[in-house]
Amino acid sequence: MATTTMEDCWSDVENAMEYALLVAFDGCHKIYLAMDEEQAEWFRNNYNPESCETSLNFSASSHKMLAQVREWYEGSCSLRFIHSVETNKQDPNAGFKSLIPQGASDDDGWYDDEDEEGY
Repeated sequence: MATTTMEDCWSDVENAMEYALLVAFDGCHKIYLAMDEEQAEWFRNNYNPESCETSLNFSASSHKMLAQVREWYEGSCSLRFIHSVETNKQDPNAGFKSLIPQGASDDDGWYDDEDEEGY
């Protein structure tokens, strides 16, 4: 049973942010990093106040996007998670990578990787 800290998870987010083109938030608990232009365009079209009044997307420097993601994460509900998304034509689900899994908690500073299954 491997133990991963929230610091490790945020390090993964920070590393992925170097390559992200856009970040998106559904206004509740889903936070995404678009890793290629196809995904960025999808979030521009689908995560915006015109499509759903609570969803947002944001594109800026990696530092500013990281700050925005931290703000969204801290203000989101307990079901929150952060995934990076890149286009995978063969298997679209394979394009999602969990950076901070649903159920991760910084209340006690860690979570078990085994708990990630099923999210």
